[in-house]
Amino acid sequence: MSATLPFPVPPAEPAPRSAPSIAALKVFVRALRIEAEIGVNADEYGRRQPLIIDVELDLAPPERCEHIADTVNYEAVVQQARALADAGHVKLIETFAQRLAEAMLTEPLVERVRVRIEKPQALAAHAQAAGVEITLAR
Repeated sequence: MSATLPFPVPPAEPAPRSAPSIAALKVFVRALRIEAEIGVNADEYGRRQPLIIDVELDLAPPERCEHIADTVNYEAVVQQARALADAGHVKLIETFAQRLAEAMLTEPLVERVRVRIEKPQALAAHAQAAGVEITLAR
C-alpha cells in the first residue's frame, strides 16, 4: 500500500557550495643568474663566476591570496642570493645553497624551501653544469 501525500514535495535543494580554498601555494624563481666568488680551487679565489639558481618556496596556504602580505615577494629571493654573493668568498655551493635556503625560511609564510644551484663553469670541458640541490623544512 502506498501513501499519497496531499501536496507535492519539492526536490531537496543542494547544499550551498563554499568557495574553494587554496590547497597549496608555491612561489618560485627559476634560472636566476648571479656572479659569486665561489669554489675550493686556487683559481677560483679572487674572481667571480656565474651561478644559476632555482628556488621553490612552499607557503602556508592562505584562505585567499589577494595582497602581497598573503605571499612572499619573489624579489626577496633575488635580494638574498645577491647579498650572499656580495658577502665574500664561499668555498662550496652546498654552503651557498644552505645559507640561501635558511634565509628564505626566515620568511614567516615559508614552510619548505628547495634551492638548486648550477655552476656552469665547474666541468665546462665535460658537462653543461655541475651543482647541488637542498631542501629545508620547518
